[in-house]
Amino acid sequence: MTQETSAGLARAVLDAEAERQAAQAEADREVLFADDLLPGVGGEEITLKQGVLVGGTFAFVMLVLLSTFDELEGAVLSVLAPDIRDTFHISDGVIVFVSTASGAFLVLGSLIMGFLADRFRRGPVLGLAAAVFSAALFTCGLAVNAFTLFLSRLGVGVAKSSNLPVGGSLIADSYPINIRARINAAIFGASRLAAVLSPAVVGGIAALAGGTEGWRWAYFLLALPVIPLVFLCFKIPEPPRGQFEMKDVLGEVLTDTKTAPISIEAAFSRLNQVKTFKAAVWAFSALGFSLFTGPVLSNLFLEEHFNLGSAGRGFVGSVSGLGALVVLPFASKRYDSLYHRDPARAVLLLGVLIAPVGVILPIQYYMPNAALFTVVGIVINVLLITAFTMVGPVLQGIVPYRLRGLGAALGAIYMFFIGATGGALLAAFFSNALGPRGAVLWVGVPSTIIGGLLLAKTSSTIKNDLSLVVAELREELEEHERQKAEPENIPAIQVNKIDFSYGHVQVLFDVGFEVRRGEVLALLGTNGAGKSTILRVIAGLGTPSRGVVRLHGTTITYVAPEQRVNLGIRLLPGGKGVFPGMTVRENLEMGAYVYRGDSAERDRRIARVLDLFKDLAGRQDQLAGSMSGGQQQMLALAITLLHDADVLLIDELSLGLSPIVVQELLGVVEQLKREGMTIVIVEQSLNVALAVSDRAVFLEKGQVRFEGDAKELLERGDLARAVFLGKEGG
Repeated sequence: MTQETSAGLARAVLDAEAERQAAQAEADREVLFADDLLPGVGGEEITLKQGVLVGGTFAFVMLVLLSTFDELEGAVLSVLAPDIRDTFHISDGVIVFVSTASGAFLVLGSLIMGFLADRFRRGPVLGLAAAVFSAALFTCGLAVNAFTLFLSRLGVGVAKSSNLPVGGSLIADSYPINIRARINAAIFGASRLAAVLSPAVVGGIAALAGGTEGWRWAYFLLALPVIPLVFLCFKIPEPPRGQFEMKDVLGEVLTDTKTAPISIEAAFSRLNQVKTFKAAVWAFSALGFSLFTGPVLSNLFLEEHFNLGSAGRGFVGSVSGLGALVVLPFASKRYDSLYHRDPARAVLLLGVLIAPVGVILPIQYYMPNAALFTVVGIVINVLLITAFTMVGPVLQGIVPYRLRGLGAALGAIYMFFIGATGGALLAAFFSNALGPRGAVLWVGVPSTIIGGLLLAKTSSTIKNDLSLVVAELREELEEHERQKAEPENIPAIQVNKIDFSYGHVQVLFDVGFEVRRGEVLALLGTNGAGKSTILRVIAGLGTPSRGVVRLHGTTITYVAPEQRVNLGIRLLPGGKGVFPGMTVRENLEMGAYVYRGDSAERDRRIARVLDLFKDLAGRQDQLAGSMSGGQQQMLALAITLLHDADVLLIDELSLGLSPIVVQELLGVVEQLKREGMTIVIVEQSLNVALAVSDRAVFLEKGQVRFEGDAKELLERGDLARAVFLGKEGG
């Protein structure tokens, strides 16, 4: 290759990459709809009373009570941490870790609770969590050492994990968008009232009980009133999911849309690609370092520096929370009003509230007495609690409504595992080395500043994420109406508005096409056009950042690959698909391993595919690796066809194979087509596509350039030349 040719090739590659990056940058900046079309923006504002009545007062009261008991439990451990430390003769670092490491337990429960919240009625889930919570509280009071207390808090953490995934998604589906901040604030404020009073209450209980083990009675007395809530939770009404976004965007609620079970992995993959969500959870991961270790460190500081006992520390904690309790109703109303006009400014406000805390914290811990320490603490609590309460409605608005439970679970994982548990480890280390003040300065200050800046950054992406919510809801309505009008014409496979990226590199842009039942569709295009990627998306091996995948009209966008196999989707990937060191027969037996309990059924299926591939029938004792590439491709297809495929996806059917082998494979495809199987084939050769397919889709640079009869491609010279034409094409 000459130097001039190499330079020209390099320029072409660089130009193509520049074009791709420009397209991706434009997609990242795109706001699809005007502000007044976004959910929760514009329209009439409503009062808190009106909002509560819309969703029902019973659900509201139950959520308040559950949140209240969570706050009471937190106060027991934070206020009485010095007494528990003395009972078990452990260091400050150990009690800090035991107190805050329940964040790791909360993570264990969050995945389960989020999964249940997106699948089942949420009231019974809350009831079961309350039962575990009551039992775990009682065992905390019975703990005989730090280790048994640590184990008891496993149950507490798992039970409390229902708050965000289950309670948060229930709030989003029960109450209108433009009232959610006030609903959150009202629930949190009511529970915060208990939190304000609880330090004094639990401190008083411990003081009345007397001795260093008076803290046990706080746990015993708290466990009893939770029991009636267990039964009342089962009566909480189940609201339609996403109803208020649908009303705001579509003007109606779709209640009979068909969806398949959601995969945790697919849900997390999708959520991690929502820019506002990702930035917000990282922000609160950073904030978790100070949010969860702060109360314990402050109580240790009050005892060591100001010699305050349990009652005195409880009083300081109660007074410190009063400011937030007074300010929260006004702040939430202001936030709802601001979000109603401009969501970006509302989110920016949250970052502005948090960042100054990093400056105020050192001032608090250098106050000369407990009174001034408490006064400065009021300011810090007002800022942090207001921001923490308001971020819930932000996440609820941008997360796809089917994923709200798992969305909250993912947020909890970041916040409590990285923030609380990571903060606990760091705080324990710095507390032992430098004392409570040193732990706050080295952990709390930088984490708060970083969290505030990250949260402020989300203001630049929220409108685009809300616009994507609008687009998805509109697409869902269109498909819903089409299925009602033409139920007999529902396609076997439908992909619509698919965006997909490998890391930061987007490879599919707004891809959409349909495959009819019993049809053979050829996916054509140049190398790197995204053909194999879209097959992976259909098979569930990749989760799109935007768009929907449907099987016979049922949404399967978030369904696990193994579940899609059970639904009838089978993928034959490109490349080597056999075990080269095994014989043909052994490969087939491994492919039929799921039928190992029924040897007759296994042998029947193997006999069927051997009847399809006559050449393999006489090679059953031959090592797969010793066969030609075409024969190995036949064997890989035979293994795939051992199972009952409703939709068969074949990647690179003819690539690198001889014409004779290709003809034999085409014969098998034709027979499967006659049997009614739906088939999608990625193909390089237009000749092969014309021979076997009913229709074709042409992809170029991750976009659909053509969809229609494969023969019509011959009339599109610009596209036909881009497809490898076998011998005619060189």
